[in-house]
Amino acid sequence: MNVDVIFNDEPNTIVVSTFDLLKKNVARIALEKLVKLRRVDEKAIREAIDSAKKILSRDLLNVGEKAVKKMKFKRKFPSDLLKIIGRLKYRTSYGQNILLHSFEVAYMAELLASELGLDVETTKIAAFFHDIGKAIDQHVEGSHDVLTREIMTKYKFSEAEIHAAWTHHEAATPETPEARLVMAADAISAGRPGARQESLERYLERLRDLEEIATSFGGVQKTFAISAGREVRVIVSPEEVTDEKMNDLAEGIAGKIEDKLSYPGKIKVNVIRRTRAVDFAK
Repeated sequence: MNVDVIFNDEPNTIVVSTFDLLKKNVARIALEKLVKLRRVDEKAIREAIDSAKKILSRDLLNVGEKAVKKMKFKRKFPSDLLKIIGRLKYRTSYGQNILLHSFEVAYMAELLASELGLDVETTKIAAFFHDIGKAIDQHVEGSHDVLTREIMTKYKFSEAEIHAAWTHHEAATPETPEARLVMAADAISAGRPGARQESLERYLERLRDLEEIATSFGGVQKTFAISAGREVRVIVSPEEVTDEKMNDLAEGIAGKIEDKLSYPGKIKVNVIRRTRAVDFAK
């Protein structure tokens, strides 16, 4: 199975190690059966593994059925495809579960399509299945978007659905509004703070970098990266930065951000200069 099983590393603990979560769960189920036996031999191990594979296969089908029911699709899908959907439960990307990611992308794309008057069902189908290739990309050669196209072609999805799903990373030019929506929803789900472990670290680092870049300019008193890093608010000293210099300062900060950082979308640079006059009536 190409799974590492570690005994005696910690008391009363058996560690199962592999990057393939499907194999990991087969091994887990098999080991749970084996530890209940008084005697373990090669035959018992093989039987436990076969039994575990059958249990997991039923679970894949069950997960797939619940997923399509939850999405309220207008068509039925064959059991083989439902099992492929179920495999997404055991697939992650940068710590983000792909099945949950698929739900998230489909909900957002469906909402956007409805607001824009586009083909809602095509968009929802494409958004939900956009990463279906990741269900098999650890076992079949090829990039996940190309595998998505092959799976959807095999199960006779429409050309519009296939195109909108597999072009979400621009392996081919997205040519329909539905395809662009899938791209947008995918980027939102994958890029939002906390969605991915590594992305969270990069997100916090980017906020710090934004504030450091703005602070490096003369006359800046305080900086605040707000709105999830989509805006940097810069408070300047009114004695050092005049009204005439504010535009130049904003352009300078924006230019340095463009040169130094990589980021999705746009970042607003908001320079604020406040003056106050105080006197007392005696």
